[in-house]
Amino acid sequence: MSDTTPTNIPPGWYDEGTGSGLMRWWSGAEWTEHVAASRGTLRPVRPVLPADRPVYSPWIWLIVLLPLLSYLSFLLWQPSFDYLNDLPSTVDPSSAGTITSIYSSMFGSFFTPGYFIILFLGWAIYGATVVFAWRDVVWLRAKGVVLPFAWPWAFLGSLVYVIGRTVIVYRVAKPRGRAPIWVLIAVFVAGLIIIGVWEAMLMSSVISHLPDYSAYSS
Repeated sequence: MSDTTPTNIPPGWYDEGTGSGLMRWWSGAEWTEHVAASRGTLRPVRPVLPADRPVYSPWIWLIVLLPLLSYLSFLLWQPSFDYLNDLPSTVDPSSAGTITSIYSSMFGSFFTPGYFIILFLGWAIYGATVVFAWRDVVWLRAKGVVLPFAWPWAFLGSLVYVIGRTVIVYRVAKPRGRAPIWVLIAVFVAGLIIIGVWEAMLMSSVISHLPDYSAYSS
């Protein structure tokens, strides 16, 4: 590129003028190292990052680790089934009044503070993931990643954004860039274990509170 380029040209992509078919980014003051395919092509040309250039921002680690907090919140939800113990001694379980009582007690048992904490935390993590994805994209651009994976994909979930980010970053920083997806998989597996433990505790509580209706069969 010519060193005599006028400095009053606004920032943007401009043809290199070398016949390569590439466009180079003009910062408004100087030509940068960022190049892209010519207009009309779908796939941009992304320059390879230097080996010492960091590719993992604090934002991407927050994105992959936040779901673990959501999984752990299930341990705060411990529905009570004490009302089941009292049913045989109070009312006939076949009566309409008993059915109403069961539903009323069941709603009061399940809609505990822990239940609403799970709901609130889930939405908070969803919103935070979108914000953190946006910050991560800004961070990647500052590190020299041309056209990083678009942050609005985070609206479809952290998995979609992490996969897209991994593909692009790995392409320009091999062999680095894949750690977030592996951490996210580990978090998912840990989440399955946590949910499994919670379900086992819940089932044990239900079984221990099941009433004995054998007296009504005689």
